[in-house]
Amino acid sequence: MKNWKSATPKPASIEVHIEELVLHGFAPGDRHRIGEAVQHELKGLLDLHGVPPALAKNRNIDSLDCGSFKLKPSPSGKTTGHQIARALHRGLNG
Repeated sequence: MKNWKSATPKPASIEVHIEELVLHGFAPGDRHRIGEAVQHELKGLLDLHGVPPALAKNRNIDSLDCGSFKLKPSPSGKTTGHQIARALHRGLNG
């Protein structure tokens, strides 16, 4: 007799659209690197932790204040994007 594990339900599929991300103090040329890093890290956080309660309750969030965070001098776009994604994720879970 084989042991069968119960099927784990696949999490609901969601699509996140960030219409505008306001960042002060960054070079305009960094926006694509930062944006790509935000997208990648936020996807990873959502895959790992599931849909935050704020998105489960309200599918349209007009604005989200995620507070602030400190960066080391001259951070890479990737580092900046990852920190922004983590702040967004905290804001959604807040």
